[in-house]
Amino acid sequence: MRYKLFGRTGLRVSELALGTMTFGKGADKAASQAIFDAYVAAGGNFIDTASIYTGGTSEKFVGDLVHNDRNRFVVATKYSGSLRHEDPNAGGNHYKSMVHSVEASLQKLNMEYVDLLWVHMWDNGTPVEEVLRGFEHLVQSGKVLYIGVSDWPAWRVAEANTLAHFRGWPSFAGLQIEYSLVQRSPERELLPMAKAYGMTVTPWSPLGGGLLTDRSPSKDDLRKLTERRPEMLFDDPEFLLRIVHEVQAIATETGHTPVQVALNWLRQRDTLPILGASKVEQVQDALGSVGWELSPEQMERLDKVSAIPMGFPHDFLASNQIRNAFYGGDTKEKIDWRAPISF
Repeated sequence: MRYKLFGRTGLRVSELALGTMTFGKGADKAASQAIFDAYVAAGGNFIDTASIYTGGTSEKFVGDLVHNDRNRFVVATKYSGSLRHEDPNAGGNHYKSMVHSVEASLQKLNMEYVDLLWVHMWDNGTPVEEVLRGFEHLVQSGKVLYIGVSDWPAWRVAEANTLAHFRGWPSFAGLQIEYSLVQRSPERELLPMAKAYGMTVTPWSPLGGGLLTDRSPSKDDLRKLTERRPEMLFDDPEFLLRIVHEVQAIATETGHTPVQVALNWLRQRDTLPILGASKVEQVQDALGSVGWELSPEQMERLDKVSAIPMGFPHDFLASNQIRNAFYGGDTKEKIDWRAPISF
């Protein structure tokens, strides 16, 4: 496996991360060890967990798995989820939740620090300044080395990184979001924002909730999936089936599996997918995506079959009417554009 710099830092992380949401439920201790060993044997060093995964068991397993060679691994966990639903302060983005969650995570992980702390989800209430001041305290204390953000609106992430820049506080180096061939809505705002700020994007659910695997889903499978994950609902289930069939066709052409095709589409779009597995065979399949690439023609086919409307203002600004009005007809194609300057 090759390694990438994490965001605008010098931290080196493997090109695939190991997600541990199944460790302790779905994958027992022996299965978790086997999955971990296969990942490490391939050169993996980036382990992702969270305070609430499997009721805290995931963090305990991760701590045990890396204990003998702690410094080799980049261990990431998340705060803001609640394990005490009767306590209104047990979850959320606020400072009290952050401090208590990190202390509990360090105890479960049996570590003095975590390499990366993600804020797990936007809570729609805590001021961004409070979150960043809390991160500043934890970084200064040595309990957290780097920070990242998961499942926030793009404008809130931009607000946070801009504020961090002018206050001299740590900024978000990574963005964790759902992103796959069947979930491309982050391309509207989140991915351009991450690129502008130099953030590493780590997609979760890179296989679209299991759609992009060896099996061929039926319409009933799609119905059950969208009942469980209503945000993935499409008016036309045939849209999802067309994506699945194209992935399978390219898998046949390349002699690889649909899992490997789906992961390489993400890797070749400059993201760092998070692998999730409950069996060692699943992670071994996913690791087979390393060391080869889809052709430009195959990438184009996957882009085309999974394309979604970009919505306003993106489609509006790309229209011929607007191009002609603001760029003088075909002059847009004659201008050598450069990326916007950002700090």
